[in-house]
Amino acid sequence: MDLLGDAGRTDRSDGRPLKTADDLTAWLDALLDGLGLSRTHLCGHSYGAWLAVRYALHAPERVDRLALIDPTQVFAGFRPGYLLRALPHLLRPSRARASAFLAWETAGTRANETWQRLYALAATPPGRKLIAGRRPRVADLRTPVLVLLAEHSRAHHSGKVADRARRSLFQGTVVALPGATHHSLPLTAPQQLNEYLATFLG
Repeated sequence: MDLLGDAGRTDRSDGRPLKTADDLTAWLDALLDGLGLSRTHLCGHSYGAWLAVRYALHAPERVDRLALIDPTQVFAGFRPGYLLRALPHLLRPSRARASAFLAWETAGTRANETWQRLYALAATPPGRKLIAGRRPRVADLRTPVLVLLAEHSRAHHSGKVADRARRSLFQGTVVALPGATHHSLPLTAPQQLNEYLATFLG
């Protein structure tokens, strides 16, 4: 699922905006309560994976399994080159900057043109603000975790992320998906990605 509205601009039921990482976990608590779910599986890509891990640590009794798709700021930080490339787009968002950044990160993957246009539109809403926080303590996770990494991710060094994930997770399975980059991963070999998720999440 997506955050309602845009990260940092979503109002809670009491009218207050989401501003901190703790606000995000409280929002997920309210979401699961509203759905009538006492327990669930969580799956997230990139920033969504960071949020899923934070929630699993916040409410371990509510998370049965955790699937992380090329998670950022979970096992390692961003590559400096990735942040430098992203900076113009983050400081002054525009469709042109978003498209250029995406084309650089997904180079060689034949990214779907319709998806690229959608990414550019979604990346430039007015007043966009991303809620960030510290890296979670993944060694404290006790739920089964599946980590699916993009072989050619430019967001981080996938080999180092894989090593750290294997060393730190109590119950972890780590898989690198060949040919994928961080942003192209959901569309690169989707059958393979879906098979891993379906098998793990049951």
